[in-house]
Amino acid sequence: GESMAANRSSLLGEQQSAQADLAVSPGKSVNFKLFSGSATQELARKVADILQVPLGKANTGRFNDGECNIQLGENVRNTHVFIIQSTCPPVNDSLMELFLMVRCFRRASARTVTAIVPYYGYARQDRKTTARVPISASDVAMLLEAAGVDRMLSLDLHCGQIQGFFHHAPVDNLHAFVEHVPHIVNEIIPTFEDQPLAVVSPDAGGVARAKLFMESLAAMNVPNISLAITIKHRRQAGEVEAMNIVGEIKGKHCIIVDDMIDTAGTLCKSADSLREMGALSVSACCTHALFSGPALERIGNSSLKHVIVSDTIPIFKEGLVEGSPAHVAVTQKIHVVSCARLLTAAIQSINSGTSVSSLFSVAAEKKPYYPL
Repeated sequence: GESMAANRSSLLGEQQSAQADLAVSPGKSVNFKLFSGSATQELARKVADILQVPLGKANTGRFNDGECNIQLGENVRNTHVFIIQSTCPPVNDSLMELFLMVRCFRRASARTVTAIVPYYGYARQDRKTTARVPISASDVAMLLEAAGVDRMLSLDLHCGQIQGFFHHAPVDNLHAFVEHVPHIVNEIIPTFEDQPLAVVSPDAGGVARAKLFMESLAAMNVPNISLAITIKHRRQAGEVEAMNIVGEIKGKHCIIVDDMIDTAGTLCKSADSLREMGALSVSACCTHALFSGPALERIGNSSLKHVIVSDTIPIFKEGLVEGSPAHVAVTQKIHVVSCARLLTAAIQSINSGTSVSSLFSVAAEKKPYYPL
C-alpha cells in the first residue's frame, strides 16, 4: 500500500513539474515542435505555415487489421510538444490515434505534451441522462490525462464543465466566433442593407453562447441587434415536433448560433420555421461541421442563406454531383473560416508564458484581437 501511494505521489509530482515547465517567464519562448494526427492535417499545416515552423515527422498510418501504426520520425527528447488532432469521425480511430501519439511522445522523453483537440468527441455525453450509462466526456478526459497530456486546448466545447473533467491538465476552451464575427461583419452583414439583425439560440442551453456572439457583433459597431431563443418540443430523439420563438424575429435577418452541426435536421427545421414567422433571411454560425448523413443535402434544400463553420473537422467535397443539393450547400452556402490563426496565437501565448485572455474577445477594429 505504501509503495503504491509513493508511486502515485511520484507520478503526480512528475506531472506537476512538467506543467510548471510550461509556465515560462512572460515573453521568453521555449523550444517546441508541432505535430499532427491524421484527422486534421490540413489545419495543422495552416498553423505550421503561420508559425513558420515545419510539421514534425510522424507516421500515423494503419496496419492491415485496422490498428493504428504510430512512429515518430524525429527526436523530441526534452522538447515541448504540441499535437493537433480532432477526435472527429471516425471518432474512436481518431481518439485512439491521439492516445497512442501522446504515449509515443511520453516514451520518447518529451518534456511536455499539449493536446490541441479542436473538436472534442464524446462531448455530448457530459452527464448521466438515464441509468447505467457512462459519462463519456469525463472518461475521455481521464484517458488523455492517463496518457500523459499536460495541457488541453479546444474550441467551443459542447459544455463548459468538460474543462472540470480534467483534474491535473489545465484546459483552454477558445471560441471560434473570434474568427467568425469579423467574417460575418465584413462579408455578410453588408448584404443586409442596414436592416435589423437577430441572433438566435437554438435552445435555452445555448443562450450564453448567443449572448457572447451578440456582444462581439456590438463590439464591432453592428447596430440593431436583438436576441431570440427557439424552444423545441421533442417526442423522441431525432424528431422535432414543434417550435416556438422567444423574442422578436419578424422583419429581421437571423443568425442561428450553435457549437456544431450534426445531421442538420434541427438546424434546417429551425431555419424554415424562422422564415415562416417572418424572418427576412436565416443564416447559421456553428463551429464544428460534422455534416453527418444527409446534412449537406438538407442544407442545400433548406432556406438557410449562409452557413459559417470552422475547419476543426475536414469537410469532404469529393463525389458530390454538380447541381445536387449537397453540391449547392458546399459551393454556395457554406463558408469555412479557418481557426488556424486563433490556434497559432494560443500556441504562441503558451510557448511564451503570456496570457491567452485576449483570445476570448473581438476588437473594435474589426479583426481578431491577437498579435501575429
